[in-house]
Amino acid sequence: MTSKQLSRAGLAAVLAVMLAGCSGDDPSGSNYDPVIPTEWSSIVLNPYFQMIPGNRWEYRGDTDEGEETVIVEVLDETRQIQGVVATVVRDRVYLDGELTEDTYDWFAQDETGNVWYLGEDSKEIENGEVVSTEGSWEWGVDDALPGIIMWADPAAHVGEAYRQEFYEGEAEDWGKVVAVNQTVTVPAGTYSGCITIEEWNGLESGGHENKSYNNPVGVVLETGSGGGERLELVTFSSRLD
Repeated sequence: MTSKQLSRAGLAAVLAVMLAGCSGDDPSGSNYDPVIPTEWSSIVLNPYFQMIPGNRWEYRGDTDEGEETVIVEVLDETRQIQGVVATVVRDRVYLDGELTEDTYDWFAQDETGNVWYLGEDSKEIENGEVVSTEGSWEWGVDDALPGIIMWADPAAHVGEAYRQEFYEGEAEDWGKVVAVNQTVTVPAGTYSGCITIEEWNGLESGGHENKSYNNPVGVVLETGSGGGERLELVTFSSRLD
């Protein structure tokens, strides 16, 4: 897909979102008022965040509680959210082979190439039973608002904090591009030209993590605070392969 040049209106919208999301200005989120795009793409094809139906990622890592496996799949289905057709992505987390989280995420790409996070249906599971849906939210429900999950040009936003989601008191994640042109080696291979985004929960202190994204694979590595825990890409498959 050929990238479109930003119009003056599109550039103004991106700047407004960026300024509204600065953590130093408003950590409580009370002034978060993003300029919502009026034009959207039919599919998410951002180079660092390609959500093409059939794409599948598998990650593994060791934690204090055991071996964690994460399987992410782009489904052949969409969801209408505030008039926008969102791509549905399923994210499952296993601990020592037992399912502990099952989440459906909803994403959409605007005409300038930014990918927006429109909500999620998240379930925590213990012994096969759902024990919590905390963190679930949807744009337009109880004043929840979408945020940017991936910029069209991440390199243009290095060092800027921005909101990835906003459901006050329930889901308030932040992101910040902290590095570009990185090389990352994981079991799936060695990936160059990666960008790294620092992410954190605005409702909690500490607990920051870094995610490294490759063009066109997407997330290849997640590391916890201090670089201790690592969740590494083991396999990636696409219908386009």
